[in-house]
Amino acid sequence: MTAEGKVKLKPGDTIGILGGGQLGRMLAMAAARLGLKCQVFSPDPDSPAFDVVLNATCAEYADVEALELFANDVDVITYEFENVPSATAMVLAARRPVLPAQKILETTQDRLIEKDFVKRLGIGTADYADVSSVETLQGAIARIGLPAVIKTRRFGYDGKGQAIIREGDDLNQVWEDLGTKSAILEAFVPFEREISVIAARSVDGQVECYDVTENEHRDHILKFSRVPAAISEKLAADARTVAEKIANALDYVGVLAVELFVVGGNGGPHVLVNEIAPRVHNSGHWTLDGASISQFEQHIRAIAGWPLGKPVRHGKVTMTNLIGDDILNYEQWLSVPGATVHLYGKGAPRPGRKMGHVTEVAPASSK
Repeated sequence: MTAEGKVKLKPGDTIGILGGGQLGRMLAMAAARLGLKCQVFSPDPDSPAFDVVLNATCAEYADVEALELFANDVDVITYEFENVPSATAMVLAARRPVLPAQKILETTQDRLIEKDFVKRLGIGTADYADVSSVETLQGAIARIGLPAVIKTRRFGYDGKGQAIIREGDDLNQVWEDLGTKSAILEAFVPFEREISVIAARSVDGQVECYDVTENEHRDHILKFSRVPAAISEKLAADARTVAEKIANALDYVGVLAVELFVVGGNGGPHVLVNEIAPRVHNSGHWTLDGASISQFEQHIRAIAGWPLGKPVRHGKVTMTNLIGDDILNYEQWLSVPGATVHLYGKGAPRPGRKMGHVTEVAPASSK
């Protein structure tokens, strides 16, 4: 820590990572290249991030004693997933800097609070409404119309905790199936394409955005990311401006992803914010091989108090997620020119489980 209270790590210092999945694994690998150590905290004994660090803590996030010991062993703490329990963040923040800050989690963990935050910035989103009962759901539908998407306000990802509501659906059944008393109804957006912006912000307020990524989902799970997105430079600039505005408004330190819809209209295409992910993101995996600096190294630099790098894309890039049984065919990728295979070291494949990814970089002349 510096005299001003800002984090400033030096090689040999230790970063604590909450969460032991593939994102934590890749963060730890990026830190190691910079001479920084990592310690991972995860309740899952089979966490793939454990394989790449010397020290790990396998304990529940509610285990205060384990959290305190973990905090004592590290110099700064970050996380690979946004649903860190608030009590966990409070215990850790009392002992060590936690970056991105706990107050950011309070905004991004709740879809309604997040939407309100984005709206206050003057940034467009789909129309939305707070829903807490079948009666309020009926009222929200009367205002927003159908089709619409209902989502739990907290803890949803990869299509979990949400459903599309269409004319004729049994609203009582929809509400019961969702299994929550706190939801948000969003107008269905007839988007032209889905895009995302990976942005990094340093403790001094420097923001670096990667080229806009175009994303294709299968069964609500990201399957392909392609860079650059097939959009105009003006629209790409608009998307990057939105991400920068959000990062600055949050006083963010680290890497975040802003997921957006490209929507047509009389005035031409424009962007609407879908969600904010306060962490490194699946749609930024292409940066590992397709850019001069990866999203993982950018995040490590930011939370270490180091200068950010200027990301330069190497060419046209396609990232393909290996989901479930896709991993069984990993060998077919090993002989593909320009392809780099990343396997996460997870256990048995199962439907919907991200097991690895492949990055294909076309020659620089293909930019």
